[in-house]
Amino acid sequence: MSLGPLMVDIGAPELSAEDREVLAHPLIGSVLLFARNYHSREQLIALVASIRALRSPALLVAVDHEGGRVQRFREQFTRLPAARLIGHRFDADRREGLAIAQTAGWLMAAELRSVGIDFSFAPCVDLEFGLSEIIGDRAFHRDADVVGSLAVAYMAGMREAGMAATAKHFPGHGAVTADSHVALPVDRRALADLEPDLRPYRLLIANLLPAVMAAHVVYPQIDALPASLSHRWLVGILRGNLGFHGCIFADDLTMAGAAAFGDVHARARLAAAAGCDVLPICNDRKGVHSVLDQFKPDVVNPASQARLVHMRGRGNWSAELATDARWQDAVERVRALDAPPPLVLTEGT
Repeated sequence: MSLGPLMVDIGAPELSAEDREVLAHPLIGSVLLFARNYHSREQLIALVASIRALRSPALLVAVDHEGGRVQRFREQFTRLPAARLIGHRFDADRREGLAIAQTAGWLMAAELRSVGIDFSFAPCVDLEFGLSEIIGDRAFHRDADVVGSLAVAYMAGMREAGMAATAKHFPGHGAVTADSHVALPVDRRALADLEPDLRPYRLLIANLLPAVMAAHVVYPQIDALPASLSHRWLVGILRGNLGFHGCIFADDLTMAGAAAFGDVHARARLAAAAGCDVLPICNDRKGVHSVLDQFKPDVVNPASQARLVHMRGRGNWSAELATDARWQDAVERVRALDAPPPLVLTEGT
């Protein structure tokens, strides 16, 4: 059985009978986990193993685990820094900033690989324009070249730990105030004015970026459809102009940013036609059933399947990281980012 284009969620820390039935469908290829699916490392290891046991080849298992505000598993995992803190360290010391970005990417990926997770949707490479609350401190920096450099270092750390990186939210979510989870953001800039947002992707693609997540943001100067549903953005610009050959994920198709473009089946059809390899449908099991009932086998694209296979985690990690010297050093370094600066007393009146 091949890996299908749909990515779905499950409702609890263990698989239900309905979950098992859904995940056995050939149109499913991957599972996205949330905080509700976690209560301990041991439970998570068992859950991932039970998902893998359902199919051959095994379904891929993913999570949003950037650090800062977006970290699904917290107890028994290292509290990861928000990307902005890494950007601040870069401003103080360029070399140290790049080193801590690589360390943070490695630590995030190593901890997830140790429990069997294949990949995390990271890093976020949106620019910090001071406009988007949903991005905010998830962005490394305002400067596109700094974002690109830090993202490449972060990706290198992930790669060392056996995890493929996914840059998001293409082509950029940082210049809009609306949150695509609850509204449809519109960015009225012309394509030439979006060059800073695209610059980190150019650098990442030159360094063999494995995957991109497309944003539910409309750029009306380029296309009336959001980037996640736009053939011009995904095939014309991302694959054509930027030369990207990796896996393209739509952002979650149940989000309000996609809801203006038909029911979930229509959105999934649009995303697939636009060039998305993976169609996430989460927190809407009724919508998942609707898509499974209506999608035809011809939506399973062999090229997409090949790209998705490259998202599988690599290496055999022990579940016990605490004795690993590199892990101990990485934890100490990332925790220091949150520590207050030392108090320096100077003479004077």
